[in-house]
Amino acid sequence: MSTNYPLTEVPAVAAPRIAEVSRNTAETKIRVRVNLDGTGQAHLRTGIGFFDHMLDQIARHGLIDLEIEADGDLHIDGHHTVEDVGITLGQAFHQAVGDKKGIRRYGHAYVPLDEALSRVVIDFSGRPGLELNVPFKSGMIGAFDTQLTHEFFQGFVNHAFVTLHIDNLKGENAHHQAETVFKAFARALRAAVELDPRALGVIPSTKGSL
Repeated sequence: MSTNYPLTEVPAVAAPRIAEVSRNTAETKIRVRVNLDGTGQAHLRTGIGFFDHMLDQIARHGLIDLEIEADGDLHIDGHHTVEDVGITLGQAFHQAVGDKKGIRRYGHAYVPLDEALSRVVIDFSGRPGLELNVPFKSGMIGAFDTQLTHEFFQGFVNHAFVTLHIDNLKGENAHHQAETVFKAFARALRAAVELDPRALGVIPSTKGSL
């Protein structure tokens, strides 16, 4: 006697969400490669040690494989390098996330480090917008000018087409302040680009597009 069981439908395998972007100007030469479904591997070379350390937080805590190579006019300062990395990373994210079908869209995270605490909220809205409130206690962290934190995130949001709110709620040490910001950014990114198994193939917007 044979029994016929219903076949279990095998879900389609999502296409790899990988992008590689190069940006070459008279001031910088940048190459960025991202894999949104990675394991947190990072290969970073910007010439600014603390900046590499912060980018590593994005990869590690966002579970995003990240390669960044930057040759910039560091003999002047780090401004063009940091800003252009933000721009190129934003372009890579915009390409990798594609039409945004199935993503959760929103992400938020609170991250502490000793006395410091930061909150980051992100929306892959299709509309660039940045609200950044980080009262750094020092102007420099190693060779990294803390003012460039704004330039990095402004470049990112303008080209990833996201709305991003960053608030450092507490902090007395600039290193701790920056690290909580970048770790919270990573965790918020991870949540926002994660595929929602209940909404695969659906754009998370009542408008039907993002």
